[in-house]
Amino acid sequence: MSTIAVVGNPKPHSRTRSAAELVVERLTGAPPDRVVDVIELGAGLLGWGDPAVEDAVAALQAAEVAVVASPTYKATYTGLLKLFLDQIGTGDLAGVVAVPLMLGGGPTHFLAPELLLKPVLVELGATAPTRGLYLMDKVWDDPAQLDPWLAVAKPQVDAARAIRRG
Repeated sequence: MSTIAVVGNPKPHSRTRSAAELVVERLTGAPPDRVVDVIELGAGLLGWGDPAVEDAVAALQAAEVAVVASPTYKATYTGLLKLFLDQIGTGDLAGVVAVPLMLGGGPTHFLAPELLLKPVLVELGATAPTRGLYLMDKVWDDPAQLDPWLAVAKPQVDAARAIRRG
């Protein structure tokens, strides 16, 4: 099993990254095998063929479970994450069980992961078996925010992983 957290926050080692790592661990029982902090890919995201970007994309394509995370920025995910996702062809995430995760300052944009990030992941071929997760960025690690979602999401993700394994 391979798990990955992809983090589209313009700040390296952000709360978004910590939240993505926590969600992977709570969903699978182990920390992610790999974390792609997209900001570290730098200018390679602006073109095609950068080896570090290609390696990060390949790691995402090979993952069994991927938590794709972004802070809420202007009511959607960041342009940085968009640059990374643009490196992936339609259908190229077939077989990846993806969980969209977004952090925000208030409840106003709680549907953003479901309405904005999840459709992109599905267009890229991923299976997104559960509702996207929105966490308040000041209390992202509060079990009261995460536990109710996990009670529903973990069985859905586990079922999708079982189907993937055949």
